[in-house]
Amino acid sequence: MGSPFNGKRLQQARRRRGFSRRHLAHDTGIAERTLGYNESGKHPPTKQHLERIARVLDFPTAFFFRDDPELIGPEGVSFRSMSRMTAGQRNRVLATAELAMELSAWLDEQFVLPKANFPDLRHQTDPESAATALRSYWSLGDRTIPNMVHLLEKKGVRVFSLAEDGDDVDAFSFWSANRPYVFLNTIKSGERGRFDAAHELGHLVMHHHGSPTNNREAETQANRFASCFLMPKASIVANQPFLKNLSSLIEAKAEWGVSVLALAHRLHATGMLSPWHYRQVCIEAQQFGMRKEEPNPIDRERSQVLHKVLTILWQRKVTPDRLATRFGWPRSELDSLTFQLMRPNRDPAEEADHEPGGRLRLS
Repeated sequence: MGSPFNGKRLQQARRRRGFSRRHLAHDTGIAERTLGYNESGKHPPTKQHLERIARVLDFPTAFFFRDDPELIGPEGVSFRSMSRMTAGQRNRVLATAELAMELSAWLDEQFVLPKANFPDLRHQTDPESAATALRSYWSLGDRTIPNMVHLLEKKGVRVFSLAEDGDDVDAFSFWSANRPYVFLNTIKSGERGRFDAAHELGHLVMHHHGSPTNNREAETQANRFASCFLMPKASIVANQPFLKNLSSLIEAKAEWGVSVLALAHRLHATGMLSPWHYRQVCIEAQQFGMRKEEPNPIDRERSQVLHKVLTILWQRKVTPDRLATRFGWPRSELDSLTFQLMRPNRDPAEEADHEPGGRLRLS
């Protein structure tokens, strides 16, 4: 006998699409009360109703017969733009995270991935001190970070992408079962993506296991942490003589992989750029449209863990469509979580750097 219909999966798919129950009722022509019975498990949908639901939500019917999902509540998640997010947007990204956790758990069964290697810095109230402490714990010194996503993954963070959720969701993070997760919006620039990754790292180490009561203060702390972590004061001081005007900032920003305005803000915060000079740089940057388009942009960082494991799976003849079917997902869900790395034209002969037993070598 096959698995029974699971109303929790219907609720999860509905949330993933940002639908209210009333919205789904309207689009499927099924009574809202009936859908409530379906979600509560009182009555499974008829075959005809299930086909309508699957078509509207764009999930295979097999998805609705999978085991219970692990649900995530908003109270333990850091959202960058909580005040701008609608309930539907929060539901969408939380359901995305739930799907990512399923993929992550399966990957743990197939591969030996890095364990979380984090200090608990909740006692640190000063973001600069927290950034310095973490750099010391990870033996980074004052070196620049070549790739923030790769660093997070080496330290045990599962990094996934948000490919389609728009500008209102920059990034978010949370802990689950001692595993840190970070989600990054791939619509953003490469510089913004690095800063978002460092921002979420600040939440993970300073606001471990739960959202602070003062969300605005927490966001300010995470922003300061990101600035200090990406641009250590000693590194900034060493380059200070060359950072005098907008053109010099544009040329120098590649050293830290940050935006012109982020670099200017850090210089101002450390007292190396006077309030007048900082204001002039911001005015010029605004005039040249740098708040919307970064000069000399860097490439968007992507996951090396997902690149390597997906390459190995490809070598094992596990195609993207087969993997999506394994979870009962549409292919689009897999692509949106994995930085669009599972391209149909990937070369099956491409080598992935790993050791016997599935342990990955991360650079």
